[in-house]
Amino acid sequence: MTKTASIDLRSDTVTRPDQRMATAMARAEVGDDVLDHDPTMRELEEKAAQVLGTAAALWVPSGTMGNLIALFVHLRRGDRFLAPRGAHVLNHELGSAAWLAGGMPEPLDWDAGPGRPTADSVRAHASGDRRYDALHTTLLCLENTHNAAGGAVVPPHEHARLAAAARDRGLRVHLDGARIWNAATALELPPAALTVGVDTVQACLSKGLGAPVGSVVAGTSDFIAEARRVRKMLGGGVRQGGVLAAAGLVALERVPELADDHANARRLATGLGELGWEVTEPQTNIVLAEVPDVPLTLDWLAGIGVLAVPMGGHVRFVTHRDVASRDVAEVLRRVADSTDRPAGIPQAG
Repeated sequence: MTKTASIDLRSDTVTRPDQRMATAMARAEVGDDVLDHDPTMRELEEKAAQVLGTAAALWVPSGTMGNLIALFVHLRRGDRFLAPRGAHVLNHELGSAAWLAGGMPEPLDWDAGPGRPTADSVRAHASGDRRYDALHTTLLCLENTHNAAGGAVVPPHEHARLAAAARDRGLRVHLDGARIWNAATALELPPAALTVGVDTVQACLSKGLGAPVGSVVAGTSDFIAEARRVRKMLGGGVRQGGVLAAAGLVALERVPELADDHANARRLATGLGELGWEVTEPQTNIVLAEVPDVPLTLDWLAGIGVLAVPMGGHVRFVTHRDVASRDVAEVLRRVADSTDRPAGIPQAG
């Protein structure tokens, strides 16, 4: 019996380099990045800084390391930092913000909408008490798009108010822009329009853009000089890194193509809604579905060859460049045709 091929909607990190990217990697000019600064790595970092609107940038192996480096540089041990509830730096980086960067996390409620605190909330939580025995709040971490909120976008005017509120209270600002490319695409703005007022930003090259590995962290030239040292401390120094940087350069050219992923997410959400599912309307490439039993639903979906993951009590589907519109149609067909769906999952038609 032929096994049904799976359609992988677990994450936009499952994409694989295509032939063009693989060829660029194979032909990359390389050097020892720790000793001499690999030439292709330098080219990628300069391009990323330009796109993100910062003075300089640094390639890092992962978004988690990029965020950690920023927090490591910005925080002193015991400093409190603020972040929206459910932020990646709070829930999905294994406590490294506290363990290695020494920060005391404080979640902010989504009182402005999915994934978004208000400027008033930032001001209220940013204590101005500078006594030696008081907890000092020194950093605001934002996330755009907000993963746990279903790829929710923070529009530029709200971002500006949040950054200004942080400045009013003497806080630095770090932006986890793992999917900033998606936010910029959804808003039809350049990514640099979404980094105004931040000290540092991290952006992934392996989410949606097809690079096999890597992110960038960006900021001032002084920050990047220190970030390079911290990256080495954390074991992130690479040698002939141009092989990976070449993939990142190709990835940056593909930001406009994320609009296709967003369209596919809307098709998926609309189709599931027509089948009776309770789903969010996606702003970008993430669809959250509310189901009675998440583990049971995930097992059933896997059984019909549809791979998804849990997220905040929901089933999360993520569209990406390796999933075409015909794949979305096939997902919907499998869901509609299945006869052994779990209790609470609507019957088709």
